[in-house]
Amino acid sequence: MAKIKDKVENALDEARMLVLGAQVLLGFQFRSIFEQGFDKLPLPSQFMKLAGLGLMLVAVALIISPAAYHRLVEDGEDTPEVHRYTSNVMNWALLPFAFGLGLDFYVAAQKVIGWKAGVAAGLFATALAASFWYFLEFYMRRERADDIEAARREEREMGGEDEGQKDKKKEEREKLTNKIKHVLTECRVVLPGSQALLGFQFVVILTESFERLPPLSKYIHLAALGLNALTIVLLITPAAYHRMVERGEETEHFHRFASKIIISALVPLALALAADVYVVVRKVSGSQLLSVVSALVALAVFWELWFGLTLYRRTQRQYAD
Repeated sequence: MAKIKDKVENALDEARMLVLGAQVLLGFQFRSIFEQGFDKLPLPSQFMKLAGLGLMLVAVALIISPAAYHRLVEDGEDTPEVHRYTSNVMNWALLPFAFGLGLDFYVAAQKVIGWKAGVAAGLFATALAASFWYFLEFYMRRERADDIEAARREEREMGGEDEGQKDKKKEEREKLTNKIKHVLTECRVVLPGSQALLGFQFVVILTESFERLPPLSKYIHLAALGLNALTIVLLITPAAYHRMVERGEETEHFHRFASKIIISALVPLALALAADVYVVVRKVSGSQLLSVVSALVALAVFWELWFGLTLYRRTQRQYAD
C-alpha cells in the first residue's frame, strides 16, 4: 500500500492538475462577459453565464483550500488527516465544475441552434461529467472494495516473509509508484491546454466574427467544443477515480485504468482541434475544399504522432523482445 507521503503528494498533484485548468476557464468566464456578443444574448442566458462564473469560483476556492489547510493546520506535515481533507474537498469541487460546464453548454448551443437545443446540450454535458466523475466511481468502488482489502491484508502479512521477498515486493511497489506519478503527470500535461482551448471556444461564440460565419462552420465549431469538453471530462476522471475508488492507494488496476483513459482522451482532442482548423481556414480563405483538406491534414498529423508512430514503435519493440 502507498505511504502516506505518496498519498498526500498524489492528492495535491491531482488538485494542482485541476486548479491550473480551472483558473484558465475562470479567466475566460470573466472575459466573456465583456465580449460584444454577450450583450446580444437573451437575459436568461446572461444570468446563466453569471451562474456559471459563480460555480467556477466555488470550484476554484475548493480546489485551492487543501494548500491552505496543509500549511495552517498540518504545518506542512504529511498526515492522514490532510489526505482525507484533500480527497473530500476535491470530490465536492467537481460538482460545481460539472454544473458550470452544463450552463456554458446551454449558452453556446442556445446561441447557435436555439434554446431547446441549449437545454439538451446543457443537461447532457452535466450528465456526462457526473457519470465519469461520480457514477462510475460509486459503481466501481463496490467492485474494488474486496481487492483493496485483500491488498491491505497482504501488506500486513509481509512480516512473515524472508528478506528477498520483501525486497522484491518493495521494488515492485516503488516501480508502481513511479508509474502512477507519471500517468498523473501526463494528465497534467494535456489537461491545461485542453481547458484553455475550451475557454477560447466558448468566448469565440460571443464574438461578432463568429456571427458572420457560415452556418456549417458554426455547427462544426459547436461540435469541436463538445469533443474538447469530452476530452476534459476524460482527463479529470483518473483523479476522481483514484480518490473515490482506490482511496489514494497505488494499484496496478488504477495505472491500467488511467492509461486507457489518457489514450482515449486524445481521440476527441484530435478531432476537436481538426474541426476548429476547418473553421479558421474557412474564415480566412473562404474555400470549403481548402478547409476540409487542412482539417484532414491536421487530424492525420495528430493521429500519426499520437497513435501511428507510437503503435509502430511498440510493435517493433515487441518483435525485438
